[in-house]
Amino acid sequence: MTYTTLETTLQQGVAVIWLNRPDVRNAMSAELIAELTDAVGAASEDDAVRAIVLAGRGKAFCAGADLNWMKQAAGYGPTENEADAAKLATLLRTIAESPKPTLARVHGPAFAGGLGLVTACDIAVASYDAKFCLTEVKIGLIPAMISPYVIRAIGARAASRWMLTAEVFDGAEAYRSGLVQELAAPEELDGAVNAILGQLLLAGPAALAATKALIRDVAHRPVDDALVRDTARRIAAARASDEGREGIASFLEKRAPRWHSEA
Repeated sequence: MTYTTLETTLQQGVAVIWLNRPDVRNAMSAELIAELTDAVGAASEDDAVRAIVLAGRGKAFCAGADLNWMKQAAGYGPTENEADAAKLATLLRTIAESPKPTLARVHGPAFAGGLGLVTACDIAVASYDAKFCLTEVKIGLIPAMISPYVIRAIGARAASRWMLTAEVFDGAEAYRSGLVQELAAPEELDGAVNAILGQLLLAGPAALAATKALIRDVAHRPVDDALVRDTARRIAAARASDEGREGIASFLEKRAPRWHSEA
């Protein structure tokens, strides 16, 4: 599919989806949300894709909502507003529940919905010059759709500070809070991203998808008999799978598993 707000590439198993509205700092519009939902969905279903990267062209990752989109939404009634908001919620869920590992490459501003994109990804790498802000309360709104992902990433306590004050914070604070897992100098950002991608490409694709589901299902559950049975069932299924058998065989035979040559 041809996109007007995105640029997509696929090399060595990595789908890079660039937000490509640099003139407005990659601000989110209805069109961008629709196209990004489609692009992430397509990459998630493509067997040639082993990992997905979200990135931004120009001087920003994503500076939040497009002003024209906000003006249009201001004229919506309750039903139209809910339907419009649901589209962003769907996008975030599509990213979060992709079976492929998702990585945010962050530079410059990542504000409001842009910060939501970062937290919906499994992994985030940011340059030292990145800036983050949950701006919503300062214009009388709330960070509703992104809240599950922000709170999942940094916890309710840290989220309270940044959601309620709408302060701008830097990459170092984002790293301390767990919002991003890696910081790099701007000129080394791609190297840091590629180092993580290199590790992801060593893993079994099915194992990565199953591990993502495991994390979602196990987080915050009590360690009880049901969880013990569930985790035992999951590892048993992995061991019996074609990928699991190949992985064990390659380890014992001291050779690379076959999926290394598929990237």
